[in-house]
Amino acid sequence: MEKNIAVIGSGFSSLAASCYLAQAGNKVTIYEKNETIGGRARQFKKAGFTFDMGPTWYWMPDVFEHFFNDFRKKPSQFYELEKLNPAYRVFFGTDDYIIIEDTIEKICAAFEKEESGSSIKLKEFMAQAMDNYNIAIKDLVYRPGISPIELVTPITMKKIGQFFSTISKEVRSEFKNPKLISILEFPVLFLGAKPSKTPAFYNFMNYADFGLGTFHPKKGMYSVVNGMKELAEELGVTIKTKQKVEKIIVEKGKVTSIIVNGEKIIADVVLSGADYHHTETLLDIKFRQYSENYWQKKTFAPSALLFYVGFSKKIENVDHHTLFFDVDFEKHTEEIYDKPQWPDEPLFYASFPSKTDETVSPEGKEAGIFLIPLAPGLDDIPEIREEYFDKILERFEKTTNQEVKNYVIFKESFCINDFISDYNSYKGNAYGLANTLMQTAFLRPKLKSGKVKNLFFTGQLTVPGPGVPPALISGKLVAGLIEKESQN
Repeated sequence: MEKNIAVIGSGFSSLAASCYLAQAGNKVTIYEKNETIGGRARQFKKAGFTFDMGPTWYWMPDVFEHFFNDFRKKPSQFYELEKLNPAYRVFFGTDDYIIIEDTIEKICAAFEKEESGSSIKLKEFMAQAMDNYNIAIKDLVYRPGISPIELVTPITMKKIGQFFSTISKEVRSEFKNPKLISILEFPVLFLGAKPSKTPAFYNFMNYADFGLGTFHPKKGMYSVVNGMKELAEELGVTIKTKQKVEKIIVEKGKVTSIIVNGEKIIADVVLSGADYHHTETLLDIKFRQYSENYWQKKTFAPSALLFYVGFSKKIENVDHHTLFFDVDFEKHTEEIYDKPQWPDEPLFYASFPSKTDETVSPEGKEAGIFLIPLAPGLDDIPEIREEYFDKILERFEKTTNQEVKNYVIFKESFCINDFISDYNSYKGNAYGLANTLMQTAFLRPKLKSGKVKNLFFTGQLTVPGPGVPPALISGKLVAGLIEKESQN
């Protein structure tokens, strides 16, 4: 029977879920508070430059293919992909960098230059990572996190030790060169936790990195958002922007409506892809599953200080994705997770999409995105943002041997306060809830409310976790639960 489903938010998980729910014959309407769709994956344009405001890495292309295949479509029908070579560059100091190219063979050669014998170890490490990827991405992550039994299979029981070891321990037992260790530990930062707190099983992220490679959708990640929007509307989904959801109405333990911009809208089912904590504040206290104390105790992924910069010249000695690990990796992670504070000397990431894509900047100019990972909940004031922009640009100039500051046409920043105001993000986190051992699978906040009938959640604070591919999977999982519920 057709249900009237109200979806809060228009990020990747909401768009994915809406497509599945509409395909199943439901009437689906998305309510987005901002002027444009995409959630954290919005787009910013200025003076002929175009920036992805959120995700800039396109990893795990098979997950995107899986999503579109479910609707008998292909990603290529909606956007054009290019595999990057090099995938990225990592700086460890002035003129000291390692380039990660587009095949395992090339990466092995780069490792061998840094540490004799490391290429053999890398191949063994990658074989295990590929095995874990096949188990995780083709099976485990497509389970809805309802019960611990979901994780118990003949294959996972053979891997049980990897859930109680850590990425850091496994990497450091095989590799001694600190540069190689940093590169191998870097991908799990996408999962939102320290490598020393992330189960070793998650080394499948290394296969996503080295094995599958890094891609760029032409015109940026927002082209994926637009592709999903096109598919959703083709399936009959209605998308409304500038729609602030103010209240979720519950009667006799069941969702009946939502209040949007002061108007009551009847709904059989409410699905929120907005921040989980925020969504529960839209309910009367007695209907909330998780207390404020619960959220306070959770390990959140970092927030970020982002700069979107237009340069009047082409930037040299960098690649599309460039990481700056020229300072103490451990100290910065401590300043995020252990002793939350503004970092003394931050690691940072820079993206120059115009290196690959001529559509995102005027001719002869460069679009630059800079990101500093931060602890959520810090004081965020303009003076601090300015201080850190100067700090990283000074290091950037020194490390890449060029002057760039005098070529800045404009810069726009986005930080903790903006994550809160634009996305209602808990403490201004950027990536959701970290994937630590005690925050994995069934130990994460549930897709389905245990207190309110026909209320569901999706996105980075529930299963499977942070990142764009997990968001697509989360949308599919929650749509499946909603359909199952409707049949009971």
